[in-house]
Amino acid sequence: MLCLLMAGMPGSVAAAEVRIGVLAWFGNHSAQMHWHGLGSALQKRLPGVGVSLLYLDMVGLEKAVAAGDVDFIITNPGHYVALEARHGMTRIATQKITPGQDSEFAVGSAVIVRTERADLQSLDDLRGKRLAATVEDGFSGWLVIWAELKRRDIDPEEGDVTPLFTGFPMTRIIDAVDSGESDAGILRGCLLEHLIRQGAVPADRYRVLSARDERASCLMSSPTYPGWAFAAARQTPEELARTVLIALLSLKDNDAVLRWGVPADYYPVHEMLRSLHVVPYDFLREHRLEVQIRRYWPIAVTFVVLLLLWLLYTLRVEVLVLRRSRELSAALTARQALEESIETQRQKMEHLSRLSILGELSCTLAHELNQPLATIGNYARSLTRRLQSGKLSEDAVGQAAHEITEQSERAAGILLGIRDFSRKRARQREDCDAGKMVGEIVALFRGMVARAPAIRIVDRLPAEQKTIHVDRLQIQQVLLNLLKNAYDAHSAAEQTSLPIDIILETTDERVRIAVRDHGPGLAIEDRARLFEPFFTTKPDGMGLGLSICKSIVEAHGGQLVAESPTDGDGLSFSFTLPHGSSLHDQQQD
Repeated sequence: MLCLLMAGMPGSVAAAEVRIGVLAWFGNHSAQMHWHGLGSALQKRLPGVGVSLLYLDMVGLEKAVAAGDVDFIITNPGHYVALEARHGMTRIATQKITPGQDSEFAVGSAVIVRTERADLQSLDDLRGKRLAATVEDGFSGWLVIWAELKRRDIDPEEGDVTPLFTGFPMTRIIDAVDSGESDAGILRGCLLEHLIRQGAVPADRYRVLSARDERASCLMSSPTYPGWAFAAARQTPEELARTVLIALLSLKDNDAVLRWGVPADYYPVHEMLRSLHVVPYDFLREHRLEVQIRRYWPIAVTFVVLLLLWLLYTLRVEVLVLRRSRELSAALTARQALEESIETQRQKMEHLSRLSILGELSCTLAHELNQPLATIGNYARSLTRRLQSGKLSEDAVGQAAHEITEQSERAAGILLGIRDFSRKRARQREDCDAGKMVGEIVALFRGMVARAPAIRIVDRLPAEQKTIHVDRLQIQQVLLNLLKNAYDAHSAAEQTSLPIDIILETTDERVRIAVRDHGPGLAIEDRARLFEPFFTTKPDGMGLGLSICKSIVEAHGGQLVAESPTDGDGLSFSFTLPHGSSLHDQQQD
């Protein structure tokens, strides 16, 4: 009947050889002895087709699948799930371990301990103990029990249990438990019972922890999972897979390798492997926090170190900034105090300069004050004599009173001008009329100087540009100083008949005031040093007047210069001043 079915399947005779890759857990020799019967049985069921079994480890078997060197594979449930996910393997049958067994519940594991170990009664007692297993990727020899321990909150990866991997054959597990090298060991389900039946292990030497069914022929410490899978490769034709499946299902024998059933549901295997984050779910392990920490701890440590260094640097910068801020604040305070001190000293120097000018003019000041006082005295004595002689008339009294009043006002005006000029006060800028200010200082100068030369004021300022924004007292000090120097130059050159010229005009949107004398002038080398402090050409001069005048003019945003006139002898001092605030605002608009 089987032969007829196979003959009727298209393509079934096309395959000259059926290549079956077998997972060799115990080495090629042991695997060949174990699976040889299956190869022979399939060869009988597939006449005219060669059946070859390739015994490979897990890595070799996966390489053969990837290269297309096998048509079918036989492997444990865990490895099949990995190959299914990676290479598209398709299970066509599942192995049954015992006759009549449901292939869904074929594979399990048992944890054995020595019978006398009273401290070990269940899997929960394994915390902190040593547990022998075959290999790290062994399905029934490690993974199944690992998953069961994790369900009990015992995680070998966290050090709750110390695994001891002995390798194959699995009887090494028994040796490790027997010698005391391990507290417990993991065996494939039913292996202990098989060894007891063979007489290789005494029946009362070992017991199984947390047995799920004490009445079962095979005691298990874990849930059971589908048996080994017989799977077809992706490139295997469906007709050939169907033919081989029929051949597998037709096998009749007590040998476990010949017992196969319909494909089982491997979902429980998927779930178990997913919970462990192992192949094919090892990608989940990559995303666990502890894995990320282990993988990236050098980067994390570097980042933390850099962060700490940055914080330390930031803290240091903050400290330095605060220190520099305090130093800068102290420096600014010291600078402000220094500027205030300099300003105070400058005001004192300006005041002393004004007093110096008054001192230089004091000899002529007495003569100027004596004239009105003498006139007042003469008229007073004349009135007395006329009154005594009885010749005092109303006209004489009126004339005398008029002259006395005029001369007293003249003297009072001189004294008032001197008082205003010599007083010490803070700087104060205001709008004032340039022509009027020049007239006031000329009147003061004439009142203080005996036989003063004529002073000619040439006012060329437009009516709308006469206002200047200055400190009146400071500019009067500059003018008085320049007039005094011009007077001295005239006296030295004996040119008292020639006038001193004061010229007011507009230049570059500013007011220019020039004082020109007709004295002997200055040599070029002396003119270059004219505004240096303590430089003077006068025998009794201090050399501060022109230096102070220059600083006053520059403080007003102007410039004081000395030039030789083009129309004769002498020297011309000129300086510029800003227009008044109202005119300045109009020009800006």
